[in-house]
Amino acid sequence: MTHFDPVTARLILALARDGSIARTAGRENIAPSAVSRRVADIEARMGVILFDRSASGVKLTAAGHAYAEGCRRIFREIADLETAMTGYAAGSAGQLRIASTNSALSGRLPELLARYVAVSPGVTLDIREMSSLAAVTALEDAQVDIAICADNYDFSSFEIETFEDDHIWVIASPDHPLANAMSNETPMAFGTAIAHEVVGVHHSGALDRLIKDAARKAGHKLGARVHVETFPALVRMVEAGFGIGFLRNTSLHLLAGTDLVSVPLAESWANRKLLLVRRKRVPLAAPVTAFVKMAHETYQPAR
Repeated sequence: MTHFDPVTARLILALARDGSIARTAGRENIAPSAVSRRVADIEARMGVILFDRSASGVKLTAAGHAYAEGCRRIFREIADLETAMTGYAAGSAGQLRIASTNSALSGRLPELLARYVAVSPGVTLDIREMSSLAAVTALEDAQVDIAICADNYDFSSFEIETFEDDHIWVIASPDHPLANAMSNETPMAFGTAIAHEVVGVHHSGALDRLIKDAARKAGHKLGARVHVETFPALVRMVEAGFGIGFLRNTSLHLLAGTDLVSVPLAESWANRKLLLVRRKRVPLAAPVTAFVKMAHETYQPAR
């Protein structure tokens, strides 16, 4: 291999994450044919096949896994070198790159960032909204400095701390059979809630996965009458009487202007948290260190 092409390497990593040429092309704002051509060119140049292609998408081969991990290692080393160099630079300029879930952006993150830039006006913010899994992948690939995401993933290879409590709540219309029981704001047992029709959301999202896992452990199959793709749509469908719904604490602001009732789930597993995630044993640039310190100092556990 005569040279390392970072643009193609980034596409390889994105394609490995997305499993779809069309999806990667859309995310990266390039033509699908350009993605295919870059992959084909590097496969021809190296004499290996990086992806198995099928009608359902693409998947890394053994050689592809090895190449992707090598790319990640190179990008991590470059990012760490740039971080180390900032220690020799004067002034307060720099960059803070965060991959965040929608839940964090609906919670305290915007206000925290406003407070941060007020004391660090020279720092450029790069905030990327994505799913928890995508955020962790972006962190692993050294595309961001910090990931803020749901806590139901394997974080054994990362450093974590609580960013915000994000407990799970049940929501229902005021004429729903559960409404009377919810009126006293007493936490509700999950088994009581799922005995009723549930409006589902985000088939691959962290909350959807969590609820389905809990239902399966309880030996209950959730109703599949309605599924939506966004939390505002979930609220509207619950409001229209299609069933109950589940929301994280950071999304309860969506209930403003409605007459929906809500209570937290009683089970300990529903007391979720959003985590601030960093790569282990890597230097942090001064802007990142300052943000992590501020996030830690301003975190207030839910009562």
